[in-house]
Amino acid sequence: MSSNVHTVLSEAHNVTNKGLGDVRGPVEVPGGSAGNDQSGPRIRSKYRHVAALHSKVQPSCLSHEASETPSFIGFRNLMVLTIIVMNLRLVVENAQKYGLLITLKFNIRSQDINTALILYALTPCHLFVAYIIERVAMENAKGAVGRRKKDDPDGSKPETEKEKSDFYYTWWWIAFAHTLNASLALLISSYVVYYHVYNPGLGMISELHAIVVWLKTCSYAFTNRDLRHAMLHPGGPESALPEIYSKCPYPRNVTLRNLCYFWWAPTLVYQPYYPRTDRIRWTFFFKRVGEVLALCVFIWLICAQYAIPVLHNSLDGMAVLDFSSIAERLMKLSTISLIVWLAGFFALFQSFLNALAEIMMFGDRGFYEDWWNSTSLKMYWATWNKPVYHFMRRHIYSPLVGRGWPPQVASALVFAFSGLLHELAVGVPCHSILGVAFLGMVLQLPLIQFTESLTRKDGTGKVIGNCIFWINFVFVGQPLAVMIYFFSWQAKFGSLAT
Repeated sequence: MSSNVHTVLSEAHNVTNKGLGDVRGPVEVPGGSAGNDQSGPRIRSKYRHVAALHSKVQPSCLSHEASETPSFIGFRNLMVLTIIVMNLRLVVENAQKYGLLITLKFNIRSQDINTALILYALTPCHLFVAYIIERVAMENAKGAVGRRKKDDPDGSKPETEKEKSDFYYTWWWIAFAHTLNASLALLISSYVVYYHVYNPGLGMISELHAIVVWLKTCSYAFTNRDLRHAMLHPGGPESALPEIYSKCPYPRNVTLRNLCYFWWAPTLVYQPYYPRTDRIRWTFFFKRVGEVLALCVFIWLICAQYAIPVLHNSLDGMAVLDFSSIAERLMKLSTISLIVWLAGFFALFQSFLNALAEIMMFGDRGFYEDWWNSTSLKMYWATWNKPVYHFMRRHIYSPLVGRGWPPQVASALVFAFSGLLHELAVGVPCHSILGVAFLGMVLQLPLIQFTESLTRKDGTGKVIGNCIFWINFVFVGQPLAVMIYFFSWQAKFGSLAT
């Protein structure tokens, strides 16, 4: 028995010595050279309690004096997990309080569906009216060029007063026809949606479609006007057209095929020719369509289960202007609004527009940039919705600046115009023209100037600008606008109606 115990103790002693030997390393001792000579063999000191662990001057890891900035990936992971846990808590709380609110039963009148479908189908007719107007203008321009070549083959004679008069007379009639056609596209749709489409969801889809067609009609008219002028009055380098337009020069671009491509192309600015891809990637297309469908269902679930209860619970506080209750509901709604907004952004700009671009073989997929890193509101508006930004810059801002308007005034007019479109897109379907969306755009002008001044500062200026951007859009602007329009809807048609 004693011999067995002695054997076990001996084996344990050998294992322990082996384990300690594996972790031995050079230890610096006073007056010794262990660890100092990097080229020679390392000397293992037999002293274990004299290691010089404090051998140099160094700042703390998070101090400004640190030579290297540490990675914060761990904190990023912690924040993501914290957000997930907090939202899971809200999910559990919502389920305990309200149960399952999602239902496949939609209270949509058949009249709303039929009216919206008819309106959606007829609105693009204004694009084809614009095509007819351009055909008339094109034939008139071709006739003028033919007569000039016949009367002046060398092109040496100056333009006569009659030719100038005829040109401006025709120009004004064409401009009037385009203005009337484009205005009717927006006015008719807005009237029908406001008075004959009760459901705000269907109304918003119809109104947004009308705004898109209106913008495309305006761009088609403006661009062809300049192309027609360039053909009638060829000039120097300042009158040169982009090189890409030579692949489909005016008037060869005024065709139904060309117009139909622009109608479906994921852009709001007309060009005779666009960069194209070689083929359609069907796998890519169906993936994007799947993303659109999945995200639409996700947005519907979030709105039905989480947003609607919060909005209903905010009505009492809104009715008596209980600001503490309004602030609490505003903060609660901001999380839901952020999730819906991000999902909607991805569904529209990444999934839907890429699917549309793929099926149209549209080459330029720059529908947005990294707007989430915006250090100013100006940067956000220039990066998050590139199709609208391109339209505003090309057809409103640049012409105004070219005519001598100060850039600040031109920018203010662009924001005012954008505010009108936002009010139409929201106020008309909600049957409440409150001016909230319009003021929400216009009142950003002082904030744009302030955040622009921050971006010129080094250090924390850009960080502060980015935080102001997020607070303005996510935690104040959008949730507050939603609460106001929802309250107005309920006061007019819902539980607060008298």
